[in-house]
Amino acid sequence: MKIYSKTDVGKKRYNNQDSFTVGSFDNGAVFAVVCDGMGGANGGNIASQMAIKIISDYIINSYSPKMNSNSIENMLRAAVDTANFSIYERSKSDNELSGMGTTVVATLICDNLVHIVHVGDSRAYLATSETLDRLTVDHSLVQKMINNGEISEEEAFSHPKKNVITRAVGTDSTVISDYNIAIKPENNVVLICTDGLTNLVNENEICNTIRNVKPEECADILVNIANENGGSDNITVVLIY
Repeated sequence: MKIYSKTDVGKKRYNNQDSFTVGSFDNGAVFAVVCDGMGGANGGNIASQMAIKIISDYIINSYSPKMNSNSIENMLRAAVDTANFSIYERSKSDNELSGMGTTVVATLICDNLVHIVHVGDSRAYLATSETLDRLTVDHSLVQKMINNGEISEEEAFSHPKKNVITRAVGTDSTVISDYNIAIKPENNVVLICTDGLTNLVNENEICNTIRNVKPEECADILVNIANENGGSDNITVVLIY
């Protein structure tokens, strides 16, 4: 598997509160973690960077090729729980960081299985030759409104409160993460990204870009499209081929 990634501050922000990391193991398994911090200029940066380091270190130190799917799920959830505790404790010890938190979407891909854990509205997708299948469900106000039948997916894309999330890592003493597992057929692409992409580029355009652009150029082009559409937020894209 090959990984291509890009993060960008966007057109409206002065600093980039997104963070990401990627890695691989000797057996061919790969992992990636993407975070979108919140809580002031310093708090958002610190929360996302802490989450990236804690979660990636946990995966690196815990993963074994002998793990079954249940063990991988437990590992990923524990990694998020560990990050949540550390960020929450840090925010309590420093008034300037009070209330900081971050979204998290992390994936481990091995044996053609995509394991995903997430909190917040950063997303994971599986791009096939024809479709872009969302593998995560946002923890957000507009997602609740969709679930309740109050608005449509199309209305959510332009809703004024689409940035309001209902769950984050580090804002409370405990957090509930969601987990999903999907099959990754050969030639399909896993995308994980922050809402700086998905709030500005619709899923059809994301799908068409992945389908028609060279892998080594795709992350850059997706970020460019988001910036051309306003660049109102930090943008992070990780593509796993």
